[in-house]
Amino acid sequence: MKGIYSLLSIVYVVTTSFYLSPEKAVAGNGINSKKTEKTAGMKSAKAESTMSSSEELYKSIPFEAGHELNEEVFFKAMTGFENLKKAGLLNQDSHLLTVCDFSMSSNTKRLWVIDMNEKKVLFNSLVAHGKNTGDEFATNFSNTESSLQSSLGFYITDATYQGDNGYSLKLLGMDKGFNDAAYKRAIVMHGADYVSESFAAMHKRIGRSWGCPAVPRDLTQPIINTIKGRNLLFIYYPDQNYLSKSEWLKA
Repeated sequence: MKGIYSLLSIVYVVTTSFYLSPEKAVAGNGINSKKTEKTAGMKSAKAESTMSSSEELYKSIPFEAGHELNEEVFFKAMTGFENLKKAGLLNQDSHLLTVCDFSMSSNTKRLWVIDMNEKKVLFNSLVAHGKNTGDEFATNFSNTESSLQSSLGFYITDATYQGDNGYSLKLLGMDKGFNDAAYKRAIVMHGADYVSESFAAMHKRIGRSWGCPAVPRDLTQPIINTIKGRNLLFIYYPDQNYLSKSEWLKA
């Protein structure tokens, strides 16, 4: 009998050793909760820090009056810029940012090339969207070949070449499902006679490309030579599907 009692005592000790009192259980959950809150707090602080530095940079850039890049668009472009840098897709010393704001009229200068080290706008120019993307205003976008539509998202500039449209710049689409077919579709930056104020005055809008971000002839070489060789180009439009799904826009 003594042996049985001894065995029961051992079993009791072993089974109860895994039991946590309600107080200890709550305390344990509290520790995990604090860790979660701390992690969330760190992420929030990091996002705020990034936004703060972007705000300071934006305010330090002397945009021409009436030709300012929208602040929110700039912040989104900077988020993608930093994320692509962290992913090793941009060089750490990269400091050029090109933004096309396709929410604006094509008759306005809606392309900016910004030197973030010098804190100045190098170019502010007209830029065309695709023929099937819209008339004066862009409305439709596609990643499909032969759609003749522009593609949203982040691009990395590649090499230059002489093509049917003259001096051109290859673009590598970084957003899966949105612009990653750009290279295959031959979506490039090139010059075009229809991207001019005189064309806009005659036709009530500038001309349209087959999906390429075409720029004025006289600015083609200067712009391309400035941004070629693994720099960032961001084509923006307030498309909620894109904005919610782009991996590069996650803080």
